[in-house]
Amino acid sequence: MQSGSMQEFWDERYRKRSHVWSGEPNRQLVAVAESLQPGRALDVGAGEGADAIWLATSGWDVLGVDVSAVALSRARAHTRELDASVTARLDWRQVDLLSSPELPADFDLVSVQFMHLADPERTRLFRMLATRVGTGGSLLIVAHDPSDLHTGVGRPPQPELYYTPEQVAAVLDDSWDIRVGESRARTERTPDGRDVGVNDVVVHAVRLR
Repeated sequence: MQSGSMQEFWDERYRKRSHVWSGEPNRQLVAVAESLQPGRALDVGAGEGADAIWLATSGWDVLGVDVSAVALSRARAHTRELDASVTARLDWRQVDLLSSPELPADFDLVSVQFMHLADPERTRLFRMLATRVGTGGSLLIVAHDPSDLHTGVGRPPQPELYYTPEQVAAVLDDSWDIRVGESRARTERTPDGRDVGVNDVVVHAVRLR
């Protein structure tokens, strides 16, 4: 998908619904970040802003990036309800990371939540994002496990978009310490109202040098 069509795809998806996501921070991000010392964070694919806002509320200085101008306009609107001290810790930037990967570096946390791309774009993106983590900082990648394709919870039907913890870890060299590399079970509701078991791929790696 070309840069312009990527933005158009996501802008149109957001326009079709008043909100696409739950408005709550992703649970795997919360589980990992709660144990980290707040610093500078990059929220990749920030969407409507729930993760970035949670991080800022928790004391992080956050740059939220997304390809969709519609999503970011909603994220900015949500910040109007926040205390000024939290808003001051938030910045938003529209960028297509597949075509314009210019980003600051030396983040203490780079969070990539449910970024589903096929290779080689996925590997190229993850390697680029890894270079934005400073020494001692964390890279957190969370995704739908390949087994979720068969759960009936509305996952994209393209198997090539999914990946395992081992595939994520293989992108990183020996300058990283893999603190978590696993699939974590949780419950999700299907469109017809059933609760089913799903799995999240969770990789938390810390840059050693």
